[in-house]
Amino acid sequence: MLKSSPYVRRWALVVAVVSVTAAVAQQLLIIAGFGGWLPGWQPWPCLLLAVPSFLIALRSGATVACPAPLLKGAEVIRRVPVGVCVLGVLVLTAFVWASLQEHEPHFGHEEAVYANKARSWLEGTPDAGWGLYRPVGLPALGYVALTVHNSVGTLRVVALCVVLFTLTVTYVVAARWTTPRRAVVVTLLLLGGLGFLRRVPEFLNDIGSTGLLLMVVFLVALAQEKPRSRAVLGLPFVIVPAFYFRYGVVGNLLAVFLAALVAYGPRAWAAQWRRLLWAALLVALGLVPHLVHAVHATGSPLGVMTWATSQANRAFFGDGLLYYVATFPYRLAGDLGAVVMVAGILALVAAVRRVHSAGASRTEGSEDRRRVFLGLTALFMFVVLGCTSHGEPRFVYVPVVLLTVLGVQNLAERSGRWSAQTLTAVGVLASLSVLVTAQVVGHGAMRGPSRLSESTVPVARSLTSDRPCLVVSGYEPEMGWYSGCDAVTYAQYEERAVPPDMRVTLVLFERGRLQPGPTAVKELVGDREVTTSVRDTDGSLGTARAITFREGRRP
Repeated sequence: MLKSSPYVRRWALVVAVVSVTAAVAQQLLIIAGFGGWLPGWQPWPCLLLAVPSFLIALRSGATVACPAPLLKGAEVIRRVPVGVCVLGVLVLTAFVWASLQEHEPHFGHEEAVYANKARSWLEGTPDAGWGLYRPVGLPALGYVALTVHNSVGTLRVVALCVVLFTLTVTYVVAARWTTPRRAVVVTLLLLGGLGFLRRVPEFLNDIGSTGLLLMVVFLVALAQEKPRSRAVLGLPFVIVPAFYFRYGVVGNLLAVFLAALVAYGPRAWAAQWRRLLWAALLVALGLVPHLVHAVHATGSPLGVMTWATSQANRAFFGDGLLYYVATFPYRLAGDLGAVVMVAGILALVAAVRRVHSAGASRTEGSEDRRRVFLGLTALFMFVVLGCTSHGEPRFVYVPVVLLTVLGVQNLAERSGRWSAQTLTAVGVLASLSVLVTAQVVGHGAMRGPSRLSESTVPVARSLTSDRPCLVVSGYEPEMGWYSGCDAVTYAQYEERAVPPDMRVTLVLFERGRLQPGPTAVKELVGDREVTTSVRDTDGSLGTARAITFREGRRP
């Protein structure tokens, strides 16, 4: 009935054309600097409406001719060497990274924690905000960078190098799973996603661990696709660094191995039991320093991991999964990336059907089994991470990449003889999306942290001293980095033994968090002689009051 209805065809085409026009118009509007006309600089997900409308129009009997400019543009782009395209993506990444620095020039909470640890190794200064549950990989890179120059910019350069590493890995693995030109499109789509680009300027470990995890996924697939492959033996040399870079990769690795077991079957892995055993032994050997440290610090080899799990900021079991369901796919990958991710889900469903119908006749390393493996890895990661921690886009970059790879491949195959033109259109729009998302991040997503630092940074810098000092604040990592003092929360100060010669400063913001009321402040100060200073700030926390005294504890 749908196929014979000209009314449905007509209105589906109208909705598709209007939606695509609106999507492109939004891109140009934001690039031109008029994103403030949109709520929160956020473009509406028009393509998510355009694609199903377009598909309905096609099913209803519509025919679509490829515009001549698109044909000519696709031909021109196809003549550009792939290496030049890859280099262009990396240069675009560096440009976006540099342009976003001015929108958020100061360290936020998480960045300051890792920066403090790196500086403490180099100069012996306090590692304000550091917790036993935090991994040491990123501070190690920061330590190397700080030996060159001690500044925020130097550590942010480390962030850029980490981003370029992950994007390069994304291109390499996507090129092996699809084609080099399709891999360029995948890389652009990843870079243009709001969830990813938001963290590109920052000194954090999520993007770096993503590159390492993609290498793990690649080696696992290669172990089944290449006869007599020794790829399994390469896994420890990626898993161990990934673990030290981010302890949370344990959940990702669990999802990878579960998906590999389901996609390829127990027999396929049992045939490689010797290599798996050697790989497990090498991983265990690489984790010995961590296990020894955990026993020394907590009394249990798993003490650090259980502590890290307890730090998960979840309100209830599965609230992270609920977040991913609610934000999938637009908030994770943007408008265009969302369409491609949905195409990736459809590719997974089709591959599962083909593998199921083929049964045992399929070889273990078939294309469809790999698609099943990649798709299940993505879905399992959403579930595992969603059940073990609170939800954030930066935790699920790997599943976004995997579904994007499947989606680009699916779009190319479904387009048939128009494959080159389709990918050209997606690639061009993805390039524009990078610039658009950079504007969204700079003017929208970064505004909150920037206003916060305009309160914390000037106050912290005013407390800098050559003598031992301690700052008590609800913003201890940032205050510690910019003051050079040790810094703790009020709850930590209550339990801390402070030397009597230590200069202690209680910082209270007009709209601060985790700080005591007037009565509790009087109890903390006691009968000490204090110096109080008040400073107005331009940030979101308002006026700051600093109460300074010399005695370590109340008599």
